[in-house]
Amino acid sequence: MIKGWKEVLSRTTTTKSSEKSTATTQQVEASVATNLPPDSPKPNIVIDSSNVVTSQQQQQQPKINVSNNANIMSFMHNNHAKSSDAPKTGPLHHRLKNAPIDQIPISKAPRRQKSSRFYVKEKVKLEPTPAFHEVPSHMRPDLFVKKIKQCTVVFDFSDASAELREKEIKRQTLQEILDHISMNRGVLTENVYPEIINMFAINLFRPIPPQVNPVGDAFDPEEDEPVLELAWPHLQTVYEFFLRFLESPEFNINYAKKYIDHKFIHQLLDLFDSEDPRERDYLKTTLHRIYGKFLNLRAFIRRSINNIFFEFIYETERHNGVAEFLEILGSIINGFALPLKEEHKLFLFRVLIPLHKTKSLALYHPQLAYCVVQFLEKDRSLTYEVVTGILRYWPKVNSSKEVMFLNEIEEILDVTDVPEFQQIIEPLFTKISQCVASSHFQVSERALYYWSNDYIVSLMAENIKDIMPLVFPTLYKTSKTHWNKTILGLVYTALKLCINIDSNLFDECANEYRNQRQAERTRQKEREVNWKRLQHKVEGERATAAAAAIAAATAATTASVTEANLNKEEGNNNESLSQLGYLNDLDISVSNTDCCALEEDSIDVSVVTEQKDDIHPDMQQFDSNAKPQYQTFRRKSIIPVDETVN
Repeated sequence: MIKGWKEVLSRTTTTKSSEKSTATTQQVEASVATNLPPDSPKPNIVIDSSNVVTSQQQQQQPKINVSNNANIMSFMHNNHAKSSDAPKTGPLHHRLKNAPIDQIPISKAPRRQKSSRFYVKEKVKLEPTPAFHEVPSHMRPDLFVKKIKQCTVVFDFSDASAELREKEIKRQTLQEILDHISMNRGVLTENVYPEIINMFAINLFRPIPPQVNPVGDAFDPEEDEPVLELAWPHLQTVYEFFLRFLESPEFNINYAKKYIDHKFIHQLLDLFDSEDPRERDYLKTTLHRIYGKFLNLRAFIRRSINNIFFEFIYETERHNGVAEFLEILGSIINGFALPLKEEHKLFLFRVLIPLHKTKSLALYHPQLAYCVVQFLEKDRSLTYEVVTGILRYWPKVNSSKEVMFLNEIEEILDVTDVPEFQQIIEPLFTKISQCVASSHFQVSERALYYWSNDYIVSLMAENIKDIMPLVFPTLYKTSKTHWNKTILGLVYTALKLCINIDSNLFDECANEYRNQRQAERTRQKEREVNWKRLQHKVEGERATAAAAAIAAATAATTASVTEANLNKEEGNNNESLSQLGYLNDLDISVSNTDCCALEEDSIDVSVVTEQKDDIHPDMQQFDSNAKPQYQTFRRKSIIPVDETVN
């Protein structure tokens, strides 16, 4: 937006009146900027010919003061602009509708940082130095140091058009010192060692930018484009100069030992996470040269690489320099002395074997397999632990990793002797049989290629009695059921080799397989018969239980009806008996009155109570003069029964 209104201002410089209006506009902008916070964006100011103020109008107008600035700010930030050409704030479609053609705002997302960020503290203006052939020989050492110090100036390459002259001067200077150290002798004096190492550290030791895809899949060299360093024209020459410095026959380790220390190695190892493959290649060569020359740093370098591997395996599973580290370690392992130290064996079991389980195995598997094979060439007694360790991390559903594992196993078998091979026959060929039976044709094809390896076939021939029973059922079944014609041809080739090695054993395995199949069919039939018998038994028990339940329900219904009838009859009998007992009581009381001539007031309440207790308790609620109505109860129960039920 700022660029747009500056272009508009540039068009108004043709006349004197436009110059005065430009000055007025700059004055307004300055006054507005003084009232805005430092982080706020600049307002959109659009000036056309209709807004130009003449000199007379300017004289009549009062000077702009701070009080008017607020009005100007409200004009610029609110939708109350008087000019129809000025773009308005608000939604994008409103701004596009009201803005001039050359003032359409373009919103662009910030670009992600894909290269290293160089923090330049201050801009230094470089001046070209004279060439080495232009000065006397006694002045060349000082000129060499001066040129090295000149190369310590760092430029920011994020802006490709900035400081082009200085960048070119530095590039030419780097090339001059590179040629000087390569073509001359006696240039590596003691005083240049700190300058060279300091120049290398200043140019290269920097923060590595975050990965372009930190959450998704790892970098795929076949599909993804590599992220290249913008400052590579300078970095490449610095790497080449430092390598010439290390490889020079005049290089003195005692001088360099003071400056190439543990801190230097740590910072150098951190650069291996760079996404630029060119830089990682130079780092690999540099670290290898340092490992070869500095004996006191070898153990520290191995230990530091182990720590990076541990973090990669168990924490992040993301590092760009694993392949380069393994390539360095491959040459290091090749130089191990025999017998192997316990430290080196632990590195094999705790670092190299667990590296097989990561998701990004395809990025470094060739280097990893080379390291493992180098260990086994040094000590073949480690074969069993290595093979069982690889089988422990064998992928379940990843066919591409299975193919890589099969490739590595074949390389291991190529360096395995017969005694070690006999130890791994059962677990190894069980897994190979599973791979042959895989529905993925690449896995099955890669496993069947073992029968095309002459050395592996010779190992099989010596131990065919142990191997044939493990692989024959899978081979025979695959020859009958697999869908791929190529696999069928490879299976027939493998079976033919087995016949040629030992035809009698092949016939025995075929008969045994046939007997096993018949036994399996017999067991399957017996299983089906048992299931049918069990099903019939369950159905019979269910029918019996249902009939018993129906009979029990019928008996219960009959018993309830019978009990109801008995209760009804018992109720009628109790009613007649109670009536007879009541009449007898009346007769007894009358006769007692006549015979004993007792007075009416002398009746004992207790006697009456005892007589009332003799009556059925349910009868006490009825009046003797009323027609008696009795409730019928079940025997030994107080729940009333409906008398209508017969």
